[in-house]
Amino acid sequence: MTLRGAALGRMPLLDAVKGVACALIVGHHLARYGPLQEGASVLAPALFDWLAEDGRLAVQVFLVLAGFLAAGSLAPDGVLRVDRPLARVGQRYGRLVMPYLAALSFSVLVAALVRPWLDGDAVPAAPGLAQLLAHGLLLQDLLGFDALSTGVWYVAIDFQLFVLALAAIGLSELLQRRWALGRERSRWLVAGLVLALVVASLAVFNRRQELDVTAIYFFGSYGLGMLVFWIGRATRDSTWRYAVLLLALVGAAALALDWRSRIAIALVTALAVAVVQHRDGLAPAAWPRIGAPLVRLGRISYSLFLIHFPVLLLVSAAMSHLLPDTPWIDLMGLLVTFALSIAAATLLYRWVESRPATWRAVLGLFAALLACGLLVSA
Repeated sequence: MTLRGAALGRMPLLDAVKGVACALIVGHHLARYGPLQEGASVLAPALFDWLAEDGRLAVQVFLVLAGFLAAGSLAPDGVLRVDRPLARVGQRYGRLVMPYLAALSFSVLVAALVRPWLDGDAVPAAPGLAQLLAHGLLLQDLLGFDALSTGVWYVAIDFQLFVLALAAIGLSELLQRRWALGRERSRWLVAGLVLALVVASLAVFNRRQELDVTAIYFFGSYGLGMLVFWIGRATRDSTWRYAVLLLALVGAAALALDWRSRIAIALVTALAVAVVQHRDGLAPAAWPRIGAPLVRLGRISYSLFLIHFPVLLLVSAAMSHLLPDTPWIDLMGLLVTFALSIAAATLLYRWVESRPATWRAVLGLFAALLACGLLVSA
């Protein structure tokens, strides 16, 4: 397997895709949580039902793209480019949790503020110290704690998937040295190990719902993205065609074994990215007129994913007590929520996510989360 291509840079098409996917996920949550969706849904019941049931499938797009970017960061040529794996894991943790901790602190304060006004399970209960620590360490689901905000499970899974991907690539490096394999064969080895994990996840682990708090449950989608990165850079057309065919057959076999719409979305996304990359369609020059708002939305998509739920709680509490309960007013409230969420995400991205990840900043934000949690629990 021969590879080509330069280092990863900004890819506006993927940013735009992430923008659309994030908008669908936010729409999914707006259609499920809080009192506003109950009134607004009568204006477009089919749309709200679709968002409430299937909008979550957009997460699969993020999983595939996350795997794609991880392969490009860790081993763009099929060979590990990380000198200190543990330091790289710490760096990934810092990049993930800085905006996550800031958003969680805000969510904890908002939940305490609106709890007397909003009924139902949408508002998280006041957190305990162990719950706060578990969230800060991305262990809340593994330890069985209730989430402090909607969607925080994804951050923990993303971190687990990155560690698992790094471990798989590192294992291939160890085997390559032990067996004295050449560079070309070592590339096949790492692809083979990732493919084996993908098959195991799709055929076994992804079919067991109790494992949905672990990386191996989601590695089928994430690993497809990793494989697509390497496949899309093949210099020989025959290699690319056979690799894409193999990927399609693996996905089709998994769906024939047990149809899952989430895996179908992941497979379609992976194959589409492979085709676009092979045709050099990910370069900025390939999309000179792509919608700038979608690209910008994609760049702040992680911050938007983290911050929109406490904004929804704030708007829901304010509108349910200050304005009459009518479908059009409720719909207006959801639209205001979406607009304010984008504004809040822009600030979170600018002030936190885009800043360098340092242990001092991480520890400061971790301490802020603990302080906010203990304050509202007192």
